Amino acid sequence: MQVPEHFIELSICMSEVLDDVGAGKDTVIERRGTFLWRECMMKIANTCDGKDSECFHFGSQSEGTTIPGLESDIDFLLTSNEVVNIMKVWTDWKAGMKNLLMLRDDTTPAQQYLLQIYRRDTPEPETSLYDDHFVRKYSGQVLLSADRFKDLIDKQIENRKDVTRNGPSVSNTPNWDIVHAIHVCKPLPEIQKWIERCKGRQWPPVHLLETARVAPNFLVPAGHPDSDYKREEWRLSPNLIERMLMFSFNMTQIKCYIVLKLINKSLLSKLVGDSITSFHSKTIMFYTIERTHPSLWVEHNLMFLLWLCLNVFRKFLRLGRLPHYIIHGVNLFDGKLSKVQQRCLLEFIDSMIRSNLREVFDIDIDKIGCRLQALSILRLVNTGEIRRVCLRDSISLLLKFECVFIFLNRLFTFKYQMHSCITTIKQSIRYLLRKFVYSSTNIRLKTVALDFIKHLYALQNSMHSSYCLQLRTIIDSKVIRRFQYSFDTDVASSRLKLASILYCSGHIHAAARVLENAEKRFHSKVKAVCNCRRIDGDDDINLFNAMRSDKSVNGFSELPFAFCVNFSRQELYCTPFILLFEMNRNITAEEVAQRNSADKKWMDSAEIDACPFLHYLQYLTYGALGKRNKQLHYLRCFETYVCHGRNRNNMHHRETALNLLGHCYEMEGNFIKALCFYVMSLHYSGKNNAANWHVGRC
Repeated sequence: MQVPEHFIELSICMSEVLDDVGAGKDTVIERRGTFLWRECMMKIANTCDGKDSECFHFGSQSEGTTIPGLESDIDFLLTSNEVVNIMKVWTDWKAGMKNLLMLRDDTTPAQQYLLQIYRRDTPEPETSLYDDHFVRKYSGQVLLSADRFKDLIDKQIENRKDVTRNGPSVSNTPNWDIVHAIHVCKPLPEIQKWIERCKGRQWPPVHLLETARVAPNFLVPAGHPDSDYKREEWRLSPNLIERMLMFSFNMTQIKCYIVLKLINKSLLSKLVGDSITSFHSKTIMFYTIERTHPSLWVEHNLMFLLWLCLNVFRKFLRLGRLPHYIIHGVNLFDGKLSKVQQRCLLEFIDSMIRSNLREVFDIDIDKIGCRLQALSILRLVNTGEIRRVCLRDSISLLLKFECVFIFLNRLFTFKYQMHSCITTIKQSIRYLLRKFVYSSTNIRLKTVALDFIKHLYALQNSMHSSYCLQLRTIIDSKVIRRFQYSFDTDVASSRLKLASILYCSGHIHAAARVLENAEKRFHSKVKAVCNCRRIDGDDDINLFNAMRSDKSVNGFSELPFAFCVNFSRQELYCTPFILLFEMNRNITAEEVAQRNSADKKWMDSAEIDACPFLHYLQYLTYGALGKRNKQLHYLRCFETYVCHGRNRNNMHHRETALNLLGHCYEMEGNFIKALCFYVMSLHYSGKNNAANWHVGRC
């Protein structure tokens, strides 16, 4: 067929524009690595909690097939490997488990199953509705209802007012689709039929088909819209196979898919709203790649390949059905696109094909159309390269920030569970360390396990130091050297913990040296990260662009993040005296009752942002050394940092920072100014604030 002459130039321009807006190879690889890392982190965490379960990230974020302007949701799937046994035939029954038999007949829509309950003590069908999640079919069979299963998940979520349901998803987290699924490890005829159909083709590759043959699939709680049993039905989802197919894409295929999604969200949505999803675009990509020679998938053919994809889409719109790529008999238009909408889309796609894709210049997401026009005219390759590096590094920092936040949050949950445990803290730490060391023997989990070990080892050292100070035992150099193992966790928090221990133990000169080192590392681009509080705009891509304005991510010797410093009650003796009030921040029992589930995890400990704590320790340390000028210098630095508006979005515990600043002025004998800072602290947080104690003292 005749390829329009301008397609080659337009293809190169589109490829460069996509690189500029965050779809370059480095970013795609980093997105994939980030979400696979998060899966490993959750796997280890669940193992330590005694749960045999798996967590998966699916969708655009984990595939690396998105850009900031698409604002893609995060798709998260959880499945348990215990308790539930899925049966294809009753002979698969296992004693002591919840046995579920997959049922379907000629009237059941493709991809859908009913799950019949079998007894735990004998391989016979259950006859009693002893569970609220069971329903009885007209034939008398007792089924596990998908809708009632989602009701159970809904009731288990603490902040239920924020819960949203979207298909099989039940989530209370904005921009997250969270699906609780049941895994199926047995061979399924739908999957085997697809594998046989694909044999001998150039794509998918043979090794992928062999892996797909043994890959687990999932049953998610979602019924067919036209089914009589849509409230009871479960949908078969081959998510892992689809992810393998996406991971086999080369960069041209990834960019073609992203442009399809851009067309969908920027142009087609104006015609049919959100009826066309990224899964429709993904399916069109699968069919196009399967029918196209691999040698065509190169950068200068990008627009021609997009044109082929739209031709495939037009063909399916004319047929009135878009077949699921893997599962035979499923029409992806069902329940999504009416016949009127299909005709409307057909007219637009047909017009787009006949105009040789002129409409791509109308894509407004991330100003794709404007960028294309400018690049076609000017081809500013050098400035384009600079913009590309800026956005790539900004996205990289954002991905790392999200990883760090989730990691710290999970780590703090471990600490909270240890304090709530009937065993001693030391026993709990040893138990977790053994679990992490065991996980580190798995090559896939090793990196994450070592990160957990570093943080837990630092806590163990700090608690041991506090115990030594309680017994008035001298802290030797061996204990101090152990802290070095955790120094690279972030910019400053481990060093500040060590400086606090040295100050409390009377090693003032050593504390000053550690603080000097911490201050040098605390450059202006460091971002505070808190595991228990988020600030609006924490994940704004522009914020991370400002962080990397002087040098790229690769130019940093370490990630520019500073974690909050936390002292538990087991670290009393290596904590500055004034922070002990933070461990008893409530005046009345009523205040404790007002704490939400997140507050309960940290409000019985002292938590302070790294930079304010650095300046507070500097004030104490240089005062103890008799260096009055330095002491006053750091008091001014402390006050400037806390009171300057530009730092408000980088402080998660501003009320605590104000309390420490007030204490500095108490030590200066300026009680009026100290009282002003305590009152200011109460202005930000009137309840569960140690400032209530400090005001009383003043």
